[in-house]
Amino acid sequence: MTVQPDLSIVIPFLNEEESLPELYSWISRVLDEAGLTFELILVDDGSSDDSWDFVSTLTNDDKRVSGIRFLRNYGKSQALHAGFLGCNGRVVCTMDADLQDSPEELPELYKLIVEEGYDMVSGWKKRRFDSYLFKNLPSKVFNWAARRVSGINLHDFNCGLKAYRVEVVKAIEVYGEMHRYIPVLAKHAGFKKIGEKVVQHQARKYGQSKFGPDRFVKGFLDLITLGFLHKFGRRPMYLFGLVGSVMLLMGFGFSIYLGVDKLLINPDGRLIADRPQFYVALTTMILGSQFFLAGFIAEIILRNRDHKLRYKIKEIIPPNIQGNT
Repeated sequence: MTVQPDLSIVIPFLNEEESLPELYSWISRVLDEAGLTFELILVDDGSSDDSWDFVSTLTNDDKRVSGIRFLRNYGKSQALHAGFLGCNGRVVCTMDADLQDSPEELPELYKLIVEEGYDMVSGWKKRRFDSYLFKNLPSKVFNWAARRVSGINLHDFNCGLKAYRVEVVKAIEVYGEMHRYIPVLAKHAGFKKIGEKVVQHQARKYGQSKFGPDRFVKGFLDLITLGFLHKFGRRPMYLFGLVGSVMLLMGFGFSIYLGVDKLLINPDGRLIADRPQFYVALTTMILGSQFFLAGFIAEIILRNRDHKLRYKIKEIIPPNIQGNT
C-alpha cells in the first residue's frame, strides 16, 4: 500500500473456514464506521480445510486484504512473526480468527496507542466463556506465574487481542511458543509503556479449540526459558562461568586438603585414591571444567548466531509481502 493505513490487523488461523467470512465482515464494518483505514493480513498456518480458498477470493475483491500461506502447520508464533514482517500500519493489532475476540475493541485499542502513548496494550478477558476447571483456572495460575517472573502486571498474557506501535513488532522476534510472552519480549526490547484493557470475550461459535491441555506445560517451560534468557541470554558466561569456577575451586580445595593430609598430617594413612574426598574433588573439577567450557562456547555461538526464524511459506497474496524462508 502506498499510503500508510491506520491499522494493520494480523490474524493467524488454522481451519477456520466457517469463521473467516463473518470475521472479515465484522472487522470491515467496525473500522469503516470508525473512519479508520486498515490492512488485514490473514496467515494460514497449514489449514487442511477450504480456509485458503476464501482468503484467495477475498484478496481479489478487497485490496486491503492480503494472505500468507504456510506449507504446513508451524504454530501461532511463526504465523504472527510472518504477519509482523508484512505489516505497514501505524498501529498493529492481533486477534484470533475463531470469533472469540471482538473487533468492536479495535478502535479503542487504536486510540490507546495513538492518543495515550502506549507502546503496547494487551486485552484482558475478565469474563470468559470457557470451562473454569480446564481453561480458566490453569490460565489464572499461568498468568500469576508470568507476572511474578516478568514483573509485568498483566492479568491475561495469552489474550490474542493486542495492539502495538508498529516499531514494537518490528523490533521483536516471536518464535517457538513465545506468542504468549510478547509483552515480555517487548519489555526486553526496551518498550516500557505496556497497558491493559478489559475486552469482550465471545463464546466459541464454530469448531473447537486448536490448543490442548499441553499448552500450559509448554507455557511454563517457555516462561522458565524466557526468565533465563532475560538474565543470561546476552552473557551466558555469567551463569556457566560462575558455576564452573565455583566447582573448580571446590575440587581444587579438596585436592589440596588431600595432598596436605597425606604428606604432612597422616602419611601412613589410606591412599588418596581410596578416600571418598578424592572422587568428590575429581567429579567437581570435571563438571566445573565442562560448565566453564559450555559458557565459553555459548559466548562464541552468541556472537555468530543466525537470527532468522525458520518456516516455509507456500503462497503469498499479494506477492510484495516479505517473510523468512
